[in-house]
Amino acid sequence: MEKEQADELLRAALGWHQAGRLAEAMEAYRRVLASWPRHFDAIHLLGAALRQAGRAAEAAEAIEAALGLDAAQPAAWCNLGAARQDLGQPEAALEAYERALRLKPDYPMALANSGNALRKLGRLPEAIERYRAALALQPAYPEALSNLGVALHQSENHDAARRAFEQALALKPSYADAWCGRGAALQQMGAMDEAVASYERALACAPGHAEALLNLATACQRLHRPQEALAYAERALAAQPRNAAAALQKANALRSLERAEDAVQAYRAARGLGADPQLVDYMLAALGSEPAPAAPPAQYVAALFDQYAGHFDRHLQDELAYDTPRLLVAALAPHAGAALTVIDAGCGTGLCGPLLRPFARRLIGVDLAPAMLEQARRRGCYDELACADLVGFLRETRAGLIVAADVLVYLGDLGPLMDAVDAALVPGGLFAFSVEAGAAEPFALRSSGRYAHGSASLRRLLAEHGLTVLHWESAILRCERGAGVEGMLIVARKEDNV
Repeated sequence: MEKEQADELLRAALGWHQAGRLAEAMEAYRRVLASWPRHFDAIHLLGAALRQAGRAAEAAEAIEAALGLDAAQPAAWCNLGAARQDLGQPEAALEAYERALRLKPDYPMALANSGNALRKLGRLPEAIERYRAALALQPAYPEALSNLGVALHQSENHDAARRAFEQALALKPSYADAWCGRGAALQQMGAMDEAVASYERALACAPGHAEALLNLATACQRLHRPQEALAYAERALAAQPRNAAAALQKANALRSLERAEDAVQAYRAARGLGADPQLVDYMLAALGSEPAPAAPPAQYVAALFDQYAGHFDRHLQDELAYDTPRLLVAALAPHAGAALTVIDAGCGTGLCGPLLRPFARRLIGVDLAPAMLEQARRRGCYDELACADLVGFLRETRAGLIVAADVLVYLGDLGPLMDAVDAALVPGGLFAFSVEAGAAEPFALRSSGRYAHGSASLRRLLAEHGLTVLHWESAILRCERGAGVEGMLIVARKEDNV
């Protein structure tokens, strides 16, 4: 093939490539290379087409061969970075993007793509800086805006993330990833209905969008619409059959639907796909298929409440008729004077905070979930908020009053907590708490994922730790599925044994 013919065929191949006719383009590139094996553009463009066809390893090999002929081509370095990123090699991808930027510092695509690699490496501030640098050069760049939104969302700056996604959508209204990202940001902000609508827009643009399907399943589960959650989880699994998160969400929906046998099978399937085995075993124990552990997995409670933070208060008060903070403080009030330090243990969003403020010279809230603590901070009634394991925190603190509303339901064996309460309370100090009431001794794990405690073992445990019961009251702590959840409100005093 003469050079003129090769150039003409290359132009035709490029047209097919740009039109998405990848098979024809790749065949033409190969025909050029059969006559001109060192043709840089044909090798490079073949590599780019291979990547678009999902053949990232072959793409990287071809582009590296092209760069062996001419290493001064920034577009080739950028495409090599993209192929390496597809191969799950963010460090190697970043190296290629940096080579492109050394050759062409004002290269928006290389800046934005390097932001993607930095984000994958967990270097979020640098990633955000790169996206913004790309946008300064090319403001109408929807992919950079959407990826900036992802990085801001991962940095817990959810409202800024929402704005970035909406800017991307103003430029590209059919951008499914941006609709999905916007939904995730809104969900974290507590705007659940808007989040669901945003995920649905993503599916209107891309019906098989696995992330939007999974996020819809999660959102519907949190909105207590388990039948819809199950349908979306099954669609997500149809799109990605080995998606462990979708399999786990399917199991959660089945558990909420009280389809216990199906849920057990689904949890075991999720574990086989790589879902957290500790979490799966905990849920299986809640369904009675495994022995109940003494406590849930360390990450379970924090993740559970972080995901509910934005709409937690509304859900508890409007849908579950949750009134435990008020009931517990009412039980406490006749026995409590002013305390130097009051600890709101497992403070969550701070529902107890305003009620406890009159008893405290110093009010400390402790919780495992950062998003919950952010909500508590906005109440403005705490002197200190600590993100910490409760038992460890109490062992290092002294207090005149410790209050734990709806906290002990996430602990089976209460011995370590009682040891820590005993260490933290000053003589004469009070411990006020709620538990769900159960017939089993000392505790049982319910299908709700919460523990119920028996009265006899609880009284014995209090006595063993020198805590005298001042108040013991049966109460309805919340409503679930139209039925009241029976519990106990207890106030105990640490005796001065000196």
